[in-house]
Amino acid sequence: MSFEPLGLRAELLKAVEGEGYTEPTPIQAKTIPVILEGRDVMAGAQTGTGKTAAFTLPMLEILSRTRREHKGRAPRALVLAPTRELAAQVGESVRTYGRNLRLRAAIVYGGVGINPQIDELRRGVDILVATPGRLLDHAGQRTVNLSEVEILVLDEADRMLDMGFIHDIRRVLKLLPGKRQNLLFSATYNDEVKRLADGLLDEPAVIEAARRNTAAEAVTQVVHPVGRTRKRELLTHLVKSGDWRQALVFTRTKHGANRLAEQLLKDGINSTAIHGNKSQSARTRALSQFKNGSVRVLVATDIAARGLDIESLPHVVNYDLPNIPEDYIHRIGRTGRAGAGGAALSLVSADEREYLANIQRLLGRKIPVEEVPGFQQDASDSAAPVVAYNRGAAKGRFNSPGGLRRHSRRN
Repeated sequence: MSFEPLGLRAELLKAVEGEGYTEPTPIQAKTIPVILEGRDVMAGAQTGTGKTAAFTLPMLEILSRTRREHKGRAPRALVLAPTRELAAQVGESVRTYGRNLRLRAAIVYGGVGINPQIDELRRGVDILVATPGRLLDHAGQRTVNLSEVEILVLDEADRMLDMGFIHDIRRVLKLLPGKRQNLLFSATYNDEVKRLADGLLDEPAVIEAARRNTAAEAVTQVVHPVGRTRKRELLTHLVKSGDWRQALVFTRTKHGANRLAEQLLKDGINSTAIHGNKSQSARTRALSQFKNGSVRVLVATDIAARGLDIESLPHVVNYDLPNIPEDYIHRIGRTGRAGAGGAALSLVSADEREYLANIQRLLGRKIPVEEVPGFQQDASDSAAPVVAYNRGAAKGRFNSPGGLRRHSRRN
């Protein structure tokens, strides 16, 4: 199937072709015609499935069909994203596909000066891409008018709720007109997402490009049991023995990300860290170095890595297992994008066996375990993770010991 039958105008088709795309992904083929009909949509799509273009292209098409009835330049479409990186990625997509249209787009997020954003908003925009915190900052200063929004997109709704943005989202909704088209995209469906959808969407079309809460099928997953004190040594061994040129490594904390990146540098592996305490310029620079190959290992926390768009990423490593099972799916979704192959490796110590049990319960299957010669756990540290999973499965004990953390920090 090509893009032509989807109902997009020639200017958009030309932009898509210019990016080298000849046929839509499943989520695009299913979603674009429905959005063009004006219906509300609840779409379940994992990262790497082409979901950004799935709402960007029809949004541009709809806005280009109608002219403003007055001279105001308040936003006609609003896209809310959980992180700066994802907002920047969506904004780039809007500008790329809309380059042949007379539509203006602006991106606003925290961590950078607000005055240039104010100037851009005053000049007028058709499409506004924003993180919730900074958008409310603008609303509080009356530098943005949301009364003319015709289309609202909540991108990665599950992550926004995980980060504690539900109250900010509700505040934003109160600033919008009652009559509008609503599009909700989420990689996973939990109870919070369902409650949000029930209160937001009007008889939505429910579209899924993958089974709920499943990991990307193109990703090869494996668990390497290892003592906690030897994780860094094992990671160095894997990178060097496999001659890895690019690996995204997840830690649970910002401090842990910094420490690991420094240790890998001492081991002779070019590495850098990316997390919420880094300035936006530092995060952008680190990602650029990772993409161009000058940095082999990018160490990241979950919040910083969400929304990263890295083509053909071969390796994702869970240096620390996440205490929220859904985060495992988000992490490994960084590789195996759009059908490409990839490997997800988890370095699991005995104290993480419950985290692994919860992840395997979410997946509905066991992850293969492979011991790396020379790094086997000793008797005091080897309560086998898969045995822990089976025992828990038999007794039904899969409660996450860490619980669900909330992040109130504005983005």
